[in-house]
Amino acid sequence: MKIAVTGASGYLGHFVLNGLKRAGHDVLALSRQPCASHDHVEYQLGDAPDIAGMDAVVHCAFSHVPGKYRGGEGDDPEGFRMLNVDGSITLFKAAKAQGIDRLVFLSSRAVYGSGHDGMLHEETQCAPDTLYGQVKWEAEAALFALADAGFHPTSLRATGIYGSAYPQGWHKWRGLFEEFENGAELPPRQGTEVHGDDMADAINLILTAKAPPKIANLSDILLDRRDLLSEYAALRGANRPLPDAATEVPNVMSCDALKGLGWQPSGRAGLTKFLQSL
Repeated sequence: MKIAVTGASGYLGHFVLNGLKRAGHDVLALSRQPCASHDHVEYQLGDAPDIAGMDAVVHCAFSHVPGKYRGGEGDDPEGFRMLNVDGSITLFKAAKAQGIDRLVFLSSRAVYGSGHDGMLHEETQCAPDTLYGQVKWEAEAALFALADAGFHPTSLRATGIYGSAYPQGWHKWRGLFEEFENGAELPPRQGTEVHGDDMADAINLILTAKAPPKIANLSDILLDRRDLLSEYAALRGANRPLPDAATEVPNVMSCDALKGLGWQPSGRAGLTKFLQSL
């Protein structure tokens, strides 16, 4: 397939770009910065790029304060909303107008909000309680409104993504590990995580499925910060105080739609492999 990836020079976009290329696809990077060894078209949110001839689009581009998604609006919430919602809608309409059959929008578990009991299923009612979640939900709604017999979009509601995407090895926990090594007192936390390569595999399955799902949850492991740092410390030979185990447990996401396509995430073994690679 010929697939265009927006936000390809970003952390999440790198996983998608490289994963789809490994799967044998012809991939076009749409981003502000060129991506090494990939065809590139300059793109930023709000553009309507010329992507005629592509079979699919994966929309990863998202404007936010560096390092933050929740709270990514900084001191400009209205600008954050307008750029991410309106900019995404411009892309969605351009893709449909140019005859693109499939589009995967990288959404977030934040669309569900935090007021649910039990597991989060694809059918769970959305009630976002952050601006980040609201922005993703509004973009989803606009995307679904465009769906028809010739345009098959999927919203991929992703949890936290870990792993090293960039050649220099940057990853989301680098700062955390540095604080831990320096003996900082770290607060307890528990969250759900999935490796970026597993995300790319999920997107490949959606794009190549005979009947792609409208909504797919993306999550793998429930991870306590204490357990993460304990394993990291054992590999590093670091004797540092560990944070307490978290008492608040987030809702686990059901990934029935992806598993119905044959998706098999790497689980705790994938986490260990990543930590060993550091």
